[in-house]
Amino acid sequence: SSMAPDWNISLFHYRNQGADYSSILVGLQVPPADRAEFERFLSTLGYPYIEEGNNLAYRLFL
Repeated sequence: SSMAPDWNISLFHYRNQGADYSSILVGLQVPPADRAEFERFLSTLGYPYIEEGNNLAYRLFL
């Protein structure tokens, strides 16, 4: 899959959790009109993800 050209990766952080898995934090700027298309894109990735936009810590520090 490829992202739409007007979606912006504004944050990328990789954390190795040992030999078996890692965690990645990605911040994306997606126009509100593209929200449904973005949700479809995420569902095609085959990886679990968590939307943190409503997380209080996110709102306070980012």
